[in-house]
Amino acid sequence: MEDGNAAQTPEQWVHLNGKLIPKQEASIAIYDHGFLYGDGAFEGIRVYEGNVFRLNAHLARLFRSARALGIDLCLDQPTLLSHVLETVRINQMQSCYIRLTISRGTGLGLDPSHIGKKPTICISTEQLRLYPQSMYETGLDVVTASTRVPPSVCIDPQIKSLGRYVNNITAKMEANRVGAGEALMLNMQGSVAEATGDNIFLVRSGELLTPPTSDGALPGITRQVVMELARDMGIPCRECTLTLYDVYNAEEAFLTGTAAEVIAMTKCDNRPIADGRPGKLTARIIAAFRELTLVDGVKV
Repeated sequence: MEDGNAAQTPEQWVHLNGKLIPKQEASIAIYDHGFLYGDGAFEGIRVYEGNVFRLNAHLARLFRSARALGIDLCLDQPTLLSHVLETVRINQMQSCYIRLTISRGTGLGLDPSHIGKKPTICISTEQLRLYPQSMYETGLDVVTASTRVPPSVCIDPQIKSLGRYVNNITAKMEANRVGAGEALMLNMQGSVAEATGDNIFLVRSGELLTPPTSDGALPGITRQVVMELARDMGIPCRECTLTLYDVYNAEEAFLTGTAAEVIAMTKCDNRPIADGRPGKLTARIIAAFRELTLVDGVKV
């Protein structure tokens, strides 16, 4: 949008602690536990042409994260769902990215017993594209980061927690330094876990392979969608431990995530994946995913 039209932009709203507030007026306390300690969780959710894709699955995962962290959200899932839809409607966005963030609440000090039973819950909507359109056409050039994912015995990757992502940010900075589109992250054993904001799938002998949660992979919603699509399309798919050897020798590779959607990975550590172009099976998955995004979800 040109600068001369900026004044015509509709006012944007966020849903903060049960109330709709103009975006420019929204703020959190300086002692919010999410801000101070990364003590919270979040979800990123996509809206496609008025369809909030897999909203119930995202909210269910958020409630599981909150339960694992011992955070009482003080509301139920249907109420939170209504707040999400209300935020999308008032911002008049037919297609957008929803960021839903929770924290334990406000209080100085690590001890959760010093915090009252009043969590912070914020819902906002934005336009977001994780990668340039050109990368969706040609595929991602990926490098392996030296930053490792935290061991699952220390920080369970099933919890989509705020604090866990400092490692992912550091790994993304490594990719940025060498001009790569994305960074692949390994666990402490040297096995492939995930990319900085995505899950990874490889194609080997016509079979889809993806790392298990026990190897440090987030149980992604888009990852689950791809596994379901593969089943429906008759494509074998399973979780298994993968190494860089498997990545370098894959027939195809692609990444999945709410922000990333589904995108081909065509090079890793300066090695082309097969012929260095997006593969046919990847293209089939992408087409099926795009079709599903318009019908599987909750209408605004």
